[in-house]
Amino acid sequence: MWLSDVSVKRPVFATVISLLLVVLGIIAFSRLPVRELPNIDPPVVSVETGYPGAAAAVVETRITKPIEDQIAGIEGIRSISSSSRDGQSNVVIEFTLSRDIDAAANDVRDRIARVIGRLPEEADPPRIAKVDSDTRPIMWYSLSSPARPWPALTDFAERNIVDRLSVVEGVARVQ
Repeated sequence: MWLSDVSVKRPVFATVISLLLVVLGIIAFSRLPVRELPNIDPPVVSVETGYPGAAAAVVETRITKPIEDQIAGIEGIRSISSSSRDGQSNVVIEFTLSRDIDAAANDVRDRIARVIGRLPEEADPPRIAKVDSDTRPIMWYSLSSPARPWPALTDFAERNIVDRLSVVEGVARVQ
Protein backbone atom coordinates (compact mmCIF):
# COMPACT_ATOMS: atom_id res chain seq x y z
CA MET A 1 0.00 0.00 0.00
CA TRP A 2 2.83 2.37 0.81
CA LEU A 3 4.47 1.80 -2.63
CA SER A 4 1.28 2.55 -4.52
CA ASP A 5 0.66 5.71 -2.45
CA VAL A 6 4.18 7.01 -3.19
CA SER A 7 3.83 6.15 -6.89
CA VAL A 8 0.54 8.04 -7.19
CA LYS A 9 1.59 11.07 -5.10
CA ARG A 10 5.16 11.34 -6.49
CA PRO A 11 5.27 9.90 -10.04
CA VAL A 12 8.66 11.41 -10.88
CA PHE A 13 10.24 9.82 -7.80
CA ALA A 14 8.67 6.44 -8.69
CA THR A 15 9.94 6.70 -12.28
CA VAL A 16 13.48 7.54 -11.15
CA ILE A 17 13.51 4.60 -8.71
CA SER A 18 12.21 2.26 -11.45
CA LEU A 19 14.86 3.42 -13.92
CA LEU A 20 17.56 3.07 -11.26
CA LEU A 21 16.49 -0.53 -10.62
CA VAL A 22 16.55 -1.29 -14.36
CA VAL A 23 20.06 0.18 -14.77
CA LEU A 24 21.37 -1.72 -11.73
CA GLY A 25 19.80 -4.91 -13.13
CA ILE A 26 21.53 -4.43 -16.50
CA ILE A 27 24.89 -3.81 -14.80
CA ALA A 28 24.48 -6.88 -12.59
CA PHE A 29 23.44 -9.02 -15.58
CA SER A 30 26.49 -7.98 -17.62
CA ARG A 31 28.81 -9.04 -14.78
CA LEU A 32 27.31 -12.51 -14.28
CA PRO A 33 29.67 -15.36 -15.18
CA VAL A 34 28.49 -17.75 -17.87
CA ARG A 35 28.27 -21.23 -16.39
CA GLU A 36 26.72 -23.09 -19.31
CA LEU A 37 29.64 -22.27 -21.62
CA PRO A 38 32.78 -22.64 -19.51
CA ASN A 39 36.10 -21.41 -20.83
CA ILE A 40 37.51 -24.85 -21.60
CA ASP A 41 39.46 -25.62 -24.73
CA PRO A 42 38.91 -29.21 -25.77
CA PRO A 43 42.05 -31.34 -26.16
CA VAL A 44 41.86 -31.64 -29.95
CA VAL A 45 44.71 -31.81 -32.47
CA SER A 46 44.23 -31.57 -36.23
CA VAL A 47 46.49 -32.77 -39.02
CA GLU A 48 45.95 -31.15 -42.42
CA THR A 49 47.79 -32.35 -45.49
CA GLY A 50 47.51 -30.99 -49.00
CA TYR A 51 47.95 -33.20 -52.05
CA PRO A 52 47.42 -30.89 -55.06
CA GLY A 53 45.64 -32.43 -58.01
CA ALA A 54 44.74 -35.71 -56.28
CA ALA A 55 41.20 -37.06 -56.25
CA ALA A 56 39.46 -37.63 -52.92
CA ALA A 57 39.80 -41.43 -53.18
CA VAL A 58 43.55 -41.13 -53.77
CA VAL A 59 43.92 -38.71 -50.85
CA GLU A 60 42.02 -41.19 -48.67
CA THR A 61 44.26 -44.18 -49.48
CA ARG A 62 47.63 -42.46 -49.82
CA ILE A 63 47.41 -39.72 -47.14
CA THR A 64 44.51 -40.07 -44.70
CA LYS A 65 44.64 -43.82 -44.03
CA PRO A 66 48.41 -43.98 -43.31
CA ILE A 67 48.12 -41.00 -40.95
CA GLU A 68 45.15 -42.54 -39.13
CA ASP A 69 46.95 -45.87 -38.78
CA GLN A 70 50.07 -44.19 -37.39
CA ILE A 71 48.33 -42.03 -34.78
CA ALA A 72 45.83 -44.69 -33.65
CA GLY A 73 48.14 -45.99 -30.91
CA ILE A 74 48.63 -42.69 -29.08
CA GLU A 75 47.58 -42.78 -25.43
CA GLY A 76 44.40 -41.00 -24.37
CA ILE A 77 42.63 -40.79 -27.72
CA ARG A 78 38.87 -40.45 -27.37
CA SER A 79 38.04 -40.33 -31.09
CA ILE A 80 39.60 -39.91 -34.51
CA SER A 81 37.66 -38.43 -37.39
CA SER A 82 38.89 -37.70 -40.87
CA SER A 83 37.75 -36.26 -44.14
CA SER A 84 39.31 -36.52 -47.56
CA ARG A 85 38.41 -34.31 -50.47
CA ASP A 86 40.09 -33.43 -53.72
CA GLY A 87 43.61 -32.30 -52.85
CA GLN A 88 43.09 -32.14 -49.07
CA SER A 89 43.20 -34.50 -46.08
CA ASN A 90 42.06 -33.52 -42.60
CA VAL A 91 42.42 -35.78 -39.56
CA VAL A 92 41.03 -34.59 -36.22
CA ILE A 93 42.13 -36.34 -33.03
CA GLU A 94 40.13 -35.72 -29.86
CA PHE A 95 41.78 -36.67 -26.58
CA THR A 96 40.28 -37.29 -23.16
CA LEU A 97 39.94 -34.21 -20.95
CA SER A 98 42.59 -35.54 -18.57
CA ARG A 99 45.22 -35.62 -21.35
CA ASP A 100 47.63 -32.68 -21.51
CA ILE A 101 47.11 -31.06 -24.91
CA ASP A 102 50.76 -30.04 -25.31
CA ALA A 103 52.00 -33.58 -24.67
CA ALA A 104 49.31 -34.94 -26.98
CA ALA A 105 50.35 -32.56 -29.77
CA ASN A 106 53.98 -33.63 -29.32
CA ASP A 107 52.96 -37.29 -29.54
CA VAL A 108 51.07 -36.56 -32.76
CA ARG A 109 54.11 -34.73 -34.20
CA ASP A 110 56.33 -37.72 -33.36
CA ARG A 111 53.95 -40.16 -35.03
CA ILE A 112 53.54 -37.95 -38.11
CA ALA A 113 57.34 -37.71 -38.43
CA ARG A 114 57.40 -41.51 -38.71
CA VAL A 115 54.85 -41.61 -41.53
CA ILE A 116 56.14 -38.70 -43.66
CA GLY A 117 58.49 -40.99 -45.58
CA ARG A 118 55.54 -43.12 -46.72
CA LEU A 119 53.49 -40.18 -48.02
CA PRO A 120 53.69 -39.21 -51.70
CA GLU A 121 56.49 -36.78 -52.57
CA GLU A 122 53.99 -34.43 -54.24
CA ALA A 123 52.06 -34.05 -50.99
CA ASP A 124 52.55 -30.96 -48.85
CA PRO A 125 54.06 -31.53 -45.40
CA PRO A 126 51.34 -32.22 -42.81
CA ARG A 127 50.34 -29.20 -40.71
CA ILE A 128 49.72 -30.15 -37.09
CA ALA A 129 47.77 -27.72 -34.93
CA LYS A 130 46.09 -27.69 -31.55
CA VAL A 131 42.47 -26.78 -32.06
CA ASP A 132 41.57 -23.71 -30.04
CA SER A 133 37.99 -22.54 -29.68
CA ASP A 134 39.17 -19.02 -30.50
CA THR A 135 40.54 -20.10 -33.88
CA ARG A 136 37.35 -21.50 -35.34
CA PRO A 137 36.19 -19.76 -38.49
CA ILE A 138 34.05 -16.76 -37.75
CA MET A 139 33.40 -15.77 -41.33
CA TRP A 140 32.62 -17.71 -44.48
CA TYR A 141 32.78 -15.88 -47.75
CA SER A 142 31.49 -17.33 -51.01
CA LEU A 143 31.46 -16.04 -54.54
CA SER A 144 29.00 -16.73 -57.32
CA SER A 145 28.56 -15.36 -60.78
CA PRO A 146 26.24 -16.17 -63.63
CA ALA A 147 28.89 -14.97 -66.10
CA ARG A 148 32.08 -16.60 -64.75
CA PRO A 149 32.81 -20.30 -64.22
CA TRP A 150 33.97 -21.46 -60.77
CA PRO A 151 37.68 -21.81 -61.77
CA ALA A 152 37.68 -18.13 -62.75
CA LEU A 153 36.04 -17.21 -59.45
CA THR A 154 38.59 -19.28 -57.54
CA ASP A 155 41.42 -17.55 -59.37
CA PHE A 156 39.87 -14.15 -58.67
CA ALA A 157 39.49 -14.95 -54.96
CA GLU A 158 43.07 -16.23 -54.63
CA ARG A 159 44.54 -13.24 -56.46
CA ASN A 160 42.46 -10.43 -54.97
CA ILE A 161 40.55 -11.36 -51.84
CA VAL A 162 42.87 -13.76 -49.95
CA ASP A 163 45.81 -11.34 -49.91
CA ARG A 164 43.69 -8.44 -48.72
CA LEU A 165 42.06 -10.42 -45.93
CA SER A 166 45.39 -11.94 -44.82
CA VAL A 167 46.85 -8.55 -43.89
CA VAL A 168 43.90 -7.49 -41.74
CA GLU A 169 44.96 -7.27 -38.10
CA GLY A 170 43.62 -10.15 -36.03
CA VAL A 171 43.15 -12.53 -38.96
CA ALA A 172 45.01 -15.77 -38.24
CA ARG A 173 44.43 -17.60 -41.49
CA VAL A 174 42.59 -17.24 -44.78
CA GLN A 175 41.83 -20.45 -46.62
